[in-house]
Amino acid sequence: MQERVTELEIKLAHLENTIDILDQTIITQQSQIDMLIMKISMLEKKMKAAGESQVAHEKDETPPPHY
Repeated sequence: MQERVTELEIKLAHLENTIDILDQTIITQQSQIDMLIMKISMLEKKMKAAGESQVAHEKDETPPPHY
């Protein structure tokens, strides 16, 4: 009986260690996800700003004087 209890305690210790490792992995991944979301947001803003160029569309341009 004591041997079974010892085996269960060993298994429990391994499970607790595994849970701690998984918990740390989740924390790390969430930090990475938050950083990626921030970077995507910044890129979207840059793309929108670049899309709003100072160059007028061809249809809005006045024709050159030789036309």
